[in-house]
Amino acid sequence: MNIVFLGPPGAGKGTMAERVADETGLAHVSTGDIFRDNIRHETELGRKVKELIDHGNLVPDSITIELVQDRLQEADVQLGWILDGFPRTRPQAEALSDFARVDLVIHLDLSDEEVIRRLSGRRVHPASGRTYHIEYSPPKKDGFDDETGEPLIKRDDDEEESIRQRLSVYMSQTEPVISYYREKRLIVDVDATGSIDAVAAKIHNVLEKHAAG
Repeated sequence: MNIVFLGPPGAGKGTMAERVADETGLAHVSTGDIFRDNIRHETELGRKVKELIDHGNLVPDSITIELVQDRLQEADVQLGWILDGFPRTRPQAEALSDFARVDLVIHLDLSDEEVIRRLSGRRVHPASGRTYHIEYSPPKKDGFDDETGEPLIKRDDDEEESIRQRLSVYMSQTEPVISYYREKRLIVDVDATGSIDAVAAKIHNVLEKHAAG
């Protein structure tokens, strides 16, 4: 089975994709991981991506599509995959249909207010990338990393103004993707409010229904 996860920032796409991958044996394919892997291995595409990012530019659809197409040729995805972070635009969705089959699209639906609450509560340990949340997964000592005792930070893109800008970009770019998959009757909406376990249970029910036909 090939699954696409869609949803706004903070909806839990990566977390849920990892859970489903662990449960099903499907490969979790994250575009962020693809970018980082190509940059780390200094592939031709990786060098192009790094140059764009270093200059503060967005990676164009053509390069993102090529990276994903290459990734979906690898051996570990041949039994099925979960795409997280792609497609982000309708041209990406249309291109994906040219080289891969999508069986199911899970849209994690979350209100703007909940997105802001989730993301604005994140705190990060800069050196390790460990992430906490002041409400859902707080550190043992407020404001400090559990392992090192070093101060946690709130990233600039987790400030409310930045979150609202990200939501605006998401709406303009990704709503056409949602419409595209609705037209194809591939999309299932999942309410992403609640605990990680509660949302995972909802997705599990969707997958069971899909498998049953």
